[in-house]
Amino acid sequence: MLDQVSFTVVPEGTVTTPKGFRAGGLHCGLKKTERYDLGAIVCDVPAAAAGVYTLNAFQAAPLRVTQESIAQGGKLQAMIVNSGNANACTGQQGEDDAYAMRAASAKALGVAEHHVGVTSTGVIGELLPMGKVLSGIEQLPVRVKADGGNDFCQAILTTDLTQKMTCVRVVVGGKEVHIAGAAKGSGMIHPNMATMLGFMTTDAPIESEYLQQLLSRITDSTFNMITVDGDTSTNDMVVVMASGLAGGEALNPEHPDWEAFAAGFQYVGEYLAKAIARDGEGATKLIETTVVGAESDDAARKIVKSIIGSSLVKSAVYGADANWGRIIAAVGYSGQPVNVNTVDIRLGDIAVLEQSRPVKFDEEAALAYLKTDTIQIHVNLHMGAGKATGWGCDLTYDYVRINAAYRT
Repeated sequence: MLDQVSFTVVPEGTVTTPKGFRAGGLHCGLKKTERYDLGAIVCDVPAAAAGVYTLNAFQAAPLRVTQESIAQGGKLQAMIVNSGNANACTGQQGEDDAYAMRAASAKALGVAEHHVGVTSTGVIGELLPMGKVLSGIEQLPVRVKADGGNDFCQAILTTDLTQKMTCVRVVVGGKEVHIAGAAKGSGMIHPNMATMLGFMTTDAPIESEYLQQLLSRITDSTFNMITVDGDTSTNDMVVVMASGLAGGEALNPEHPDWEAFAAGFQYVGEYLAKAIARDGEGATKLIETTVVGAESDDAARKIVKSIIGSSLVKSAVYGADANWGRIIAAVGYSGQPVNVNTVDIRLGDIAVLEQSRPVKFDEEAALAYLKTDTIQIHVNLHMGAGKATGWGCDLTYDYVRINAAYRT
């Protein structure tokens, strides 16, 4: 569990709570409804930046543009995002359009072109209607405000039902530092660095090198530990920007308050990851799975993802069926070392398997537990010190309905 003594959650905090950040959104016509579909986060100064990106071979054009921007000095001053169109698998035209978005945003916001990151989310394989996008970008400057965090969150949603954001406060070197985040994701979620986009901001003084190390580290235990449907998107991306405007001594792993900062950073990533899993397309329940006693942390992570990614486990949770056989089957086909004689399984506090043998349990109590909105699955392999936790959701009729008509 996270050490919450190290940080304080800021009620109503958004990506604009850290010093130096503004954000906003508007409707430019990419979505059929009037929901916002173009947004931006802007920093008053070039901010240290870091990113993690999908490993899908068909990486969308905007991701390559953002990687190029960060590579030119490790700084970003603005992130532009559109929803409703992924600009993925769109060839040279798609790449040209992503660069055009970067150039237009730099001009409209008055920042250097290589200080702009771009990302898109939505339908794959359709060209962006650039007339609408460029017109929207021209209108963005007046919509980007210190209180525009909620508008930005609306602008990045596709099939999401809820906005996802959080913020924490950490004391670093005697100064208050904020770390905030916003994300979108509901379907096509199985990141490996879902359609998943994450944006984090902080006013901590930290160089890009250490920011990248920290982001990569927490991604492995948060964003890479969720699944909705087993699909890794072409557009998955998490980007963090650090303005440094809180002042004080620069943070690095040798700083006495590094672990406190890292704990706050971890909390933001975990909160957003769980919010994405809970908001899975058609989902009614969050499934939190913890595996302990594995040969290694890596083995534990793979077993967790095997369980939360199982359509049969997800269906059983939806139906409130305490069918532990589906769980142990997912453990068995995970490809990781398992002692078939020493596995324990619990559903919440209800033991259903001990030392790989069935335990008589109260079916009515299990049914009542599985009807709640957060289901915890605990697995102990009794083999080593490896452990991991991950999050998924149940599989419902609505998931099929939503995705059967996604383009229409």
